[in-house]
Amino acid sequence: MAKPASRVGRALVALAATAAIGACSSSGRPAAPTGPGATVTVVEGAAFDYLDPALAFNTESAEATWLTYTGLYTYAHKDGVDGGVVIPGLARALPQVSPDGRTYTMTLRPGLTYSDATPVKAGDFAYTIERAIKLNWGGKSFYTTNIAGAAAFDRGTAKTISGIVADNATGRITVTLVAPYGAFPNVLAFPSSGLVPAGTPLTNLTNHPPPGVGPYTITRVVPNQSFSVVRNPRWKPLPGIAAGHVDVNVRVSSNVQSEAESVLRNTADAFDWGDTIPPALISQIRARAADRFTVEPSLASYYFFLNTKVKPFSDLRARQAVAYAVDRQAVARLSSASIAPGCYFLPPGLIGHPSAPCPYGEQPDLARARALVAQAGLAGAPVAVFGEMRSPYREYADYYASVLDEIGFKATEKLVSDAQYIPTVGNLKLNPQTGLANWSPDFPNPSDYYLLLDAAAIQPVNNQNLSQVEDPRIQRELAALGKVPATQLGSVGPRWAALDEYVARQAYFFVLGAGQSPKFLSNRIDFAAAVFHPVYGNDWSTWQLR
Repeated sequence: MAKPASRVGRALVALAATAAIGACSSSGRPAAPTGPGATVTVVEGAAFDYLDPALAFNTESAEATWLTYTGLYTYAHKDGVDGGVVIPGLARALPQVSPDGRTYTMTLRPGLTYSDATPVKAGDFAYTIERAIKLNWGGKSFYTTNIAGAAAFDRGTAKTISGIVADNATGRITVTLVAPYGAFPNVLAFPSSGLVPAGTPLTNLTNHPPPGVGPYTITRVVPNQSFSVVRNPRWKPLPGIAAGHVDVNVRVSSNVQSEAESVLRNTADAFDWGDTIPPALISQIRARAADRFTVEPSLASYYFFLNTKVKPFSDLRARQAVAYAVDRQAVARLSSASIAPGCYFLPPGLIGHPSAPCPYGEQPDLARARALVAQAGLAGAPVAVFGEMRSPYREYADYYASVLDEIGFKATEKLVSDAQYIPTVGNLKLNPQTGLANWSPDFPNPSDYYLLLDAAAIQPVNNQNLSQVEDPRIQRELAALGKVPATQLGSVGPRWAALDEYVARQAYFFVLGAGQSPKFLSNRIDFAAAVFHPVYGNDWSTWQLR
């Protein structure tokens, strides 16, 4: 969703054996003695969208829910490419996969309980997936397009998902897919797949999150303001999953200047890895806190969506005009270098990233952009630019609107509060024309990014295909490439690259580039032991006090 010292390389998700972490930190040193009262404070510039795992989708939410709602599978708590390894969570071992790639068989570990002491049952898995579908989780198409019977359940023509069979007596769970999907273990590792008890209400429980089976629980939620993530007293250690050394208090502060200053002064313990440090503070931080600050290259993609269903961007020429006009370097300057300019949706470091030159050149061509707008008969066409109020996102919207005006459109800005931005642009009834978005991967695989271009992902609320793309070529390629197991992803890298080049030529998005994330902590936290995860950013469970 999202570093000079980073070890992020070719982000191939491997399915590897578990490795016990036990009581050691990621640096190999024994964990510091951090008792029940050990608490740290995280300041986040954007509000969590939800804290109910069946709805949570943004990075601020996932950072907490992946530690709270452990699923049958999860990720290794490690930096870089090693953090992309899927490991068993509540399941005893990696899944047994049938020769045709369609049937996954798993068995729950014995003796598991939720944070409220309720015993875990195999049938809870089926209920968890059904609940996420019923509540319209933003990524529910991962379930409905892959699990047999999930689409019928979503339509209301079936009362249960026929492709999920669970035996409470043995703990055995069998999932049958519509067709082979190589990244399905990653789907099982989503926080939304993290088990909740059968019978959990089919309503948004953000204010009082349901019990989970993770090393942490979420408490003291104040909507759009704060929450706490505290160690689960009923947690029983599982191989490869960090138990946690500190409790975490999270508060929202949309003023990134004060957010960064509080970490610099050590009055807060962590800067939000999804935020941008103001340019004026960078030199101070490097001078005064060099031992607790670095920049991590992330696999996030930043882009302007261009709604293909409404004018003017239903016309390819209008989308191409944007591609010729916007100066990526200018946006990078506004971002304090937190965006590395690039024109392809699949970022560098990911298998499938194209090596071909940008189809619209590296420098803006305003004359050509104006000509395309005029040729399409769209001069003066109104364009509503959606943006967030906080800096630098407001500045991105200001700049973008000015460019649209310059090439012949008539742009107006629709600035939305940070907490409401994603629900607003994801509401199909509003049919937003264009605005800034970014994607931090749920798992480092091209198929995860292409959820945003998959016609099956268009939904009334929590829509993720913001450009509303329905392209037969994309659908054919997704059907074929989605079958390839993650361990064989390299074999289809060139085919993913060709698809990404095609998407760039169609200008379904105007891609600004890839994210670069700050890892900036207080001097209370052991910086070397703190893991920066390739999917979830700051891994709170690895933090320990000095």
